[in-house]
Amino acid sequence: MKLPIDIDLVKGFLDPVEGEALHQYCVTTTRLGPCLEVGSYCGKSTVYLGDACRSQGSTLFAVDHHRGSEEHQPGEAYHDTELFDSQVELMDSFRTFRKTMRVADLEDTVVPIVSPSGVAARHWATPLGMVFIDGGHSLEAAMTDYRAWAMHIVPGGVLAIHDIFKDPADGGQAPYTIFQLALASGLFCELPMVKTLGLLRRF
Repeated sequence: MKLPIDIDLVKGFLDPVEGEALHQYCVTTTRLGPCLEVGSYCGKSTVYLGDACRSQGSTLFAVDHHRGSEEHQPGEAYHDTELFDSQVELMDSFRTFRKTMRVADLEDTVVPIVSPSGVAARHWATPLGMVFIDGGHSLEAAMTDYRAWAMHIVPGGVLAIHDIFKDPADGGQAPYTIFQLALASGLFCELPMVKTLGLLRRF
């Protein structure tokens, strides 16, 4: 798979094997509806999903408030000073995200929605072929993302959730919690995991 940009130059935390899996599932679900991701950051996952959508003449909606998750804030483990706007004293990854989309020539495929996830979903009515959740990792944020978007996935569509760690010693449990909720709902069946990428298909 050849991406339209050197993906190693894009800030982010997505493993390339996980990115390739996202790309493949996105290609196969675009016939059902557009794709939506929650948590774009600087656009690494967006490039994989956007390239897949473009290849099929589809659209990717990229939802992110671009103020960073909990772990991106000053003093936290994943804080990036290059993404900190000192004028307003807030994180701002949107400028970098837009540059990534321009360089990757995805501006006609990717629709950025600069908003908190729950706000963006309030009046959402478009059926979706695939949803990728990689937003905030607090339980509240993960639950909001799941409740806001999972039910918009059409039968046969895919729900992908990043950073699934079944062992608490390996990482935070919020993404795994919503993964388990999706399975318990009876609306999804489990697909093979790809590293920390949990995958579910809507019945």
